[in-house]
Amino acid sequence: MSNTDDHPGHRPGAAGSLAHRVPDLGALELLLAVARLGSLGGAARELGITQPAASSRIRSMERQLGVALVDRSPRGSRLTDAGALVTDWARRIVEAAEAFDAGAQALRDRRDSRLRVAASMTIAEYLLPGWLLALRAGRPDTAVSLLAGNSAAVAERLLSGEADLGFVEGLTVPSGLDSAVVAHDRLIVVTAPAHPWARRRRPLAGEELATTPLILREKGSGTRQVLDAALGGLARPLIEVSSTTAVKAAAVGGAGPAVLSELAVGEELAMRRLVRIPVDGIALTRDLRAVWPMGHRPTGPARDLLSLTRGQGAVR
Repeated sequence: MSNTDDHPGHRPGAAGSLAHRVPDLGALELLLAVARLGSLGGAARELGITQPAASSRIRSMERQLGVALVDRSPRGSRLTDAGALVTDWARRIVEAAEAFDAGAQALRDRRDSRLRVAASMTIAEYLLPGWLLALRAGRPDTAVSLLAGNSAAVAERLLSGEADLGFVEGLTVPSGLDSAVVAHDRLIVVTAPAHPWARRRRPLAGEELATTPLILREKGSGTRQVLDAALGGLARPLIEVSSTTAVKAAAVGGAGPAVLSELAVGEELAMRRLVRIPVDGIALTRDLRAVWPMGHRPTGPARDLLSLTRGQGAVR
């Protein structure tokens, strides 16, 4: 069988897809520049390519269309009659492409002008405000909305498309999400000064902590997940609440002991409204992670916020 692509009268791709039959945008822009400047060399310079490359692109386009487009002479380059007609058609295509690009840019701008962040409670209350202030310095026009909840709720927001970037405190990365560790945190046991544990002379054993009813966050919170894993199980909660602030308030009020992020109780410890209880034999450290839908690396302001959190190093 002969190779019809080598036949001089054959137009490559005549029965194929439109992409094979219509010259690419770069070639059409070059043809428009030749028509406007009357010079292949001038058109090449305007588009930032060499003159041989421009000549090659015009010849390729002529072969693709099966007509001569440009007459070349020492005095310059002139469109043929067919070239003038093709140029008119090309102008409409390029204008449509410019409108397409402007619309896509508007979509990008609209996307980049807002950032939806979902964060678990400790991060939302004690770390995120500083990160967002730093983001505002670099992106003052970005409107940020914050959705605070436990780690399970953060995952749901991301997977449903309601958030662009999330932050969680649990031991594991929720299913369907990618992550990066942005900081580290410690959990500590605290009580009101009047609680019997505040007068202990020896550290609290992990077994006693595990069997003591505590003021706890709800199931699904990162703090509770870390504590449960470290102790191998928890007693029935003394009180179960849905925010770090509520846990602190109950502990300060003398309701019982609680386990909270070190980030959350600095002021209460300094003012002696809470007392830190030493614990022996258990590790209550955790990674704080940024999370996003698997396979969709953060872009725009979400990417910038992620860079800021990682650039500030670990929380000690």
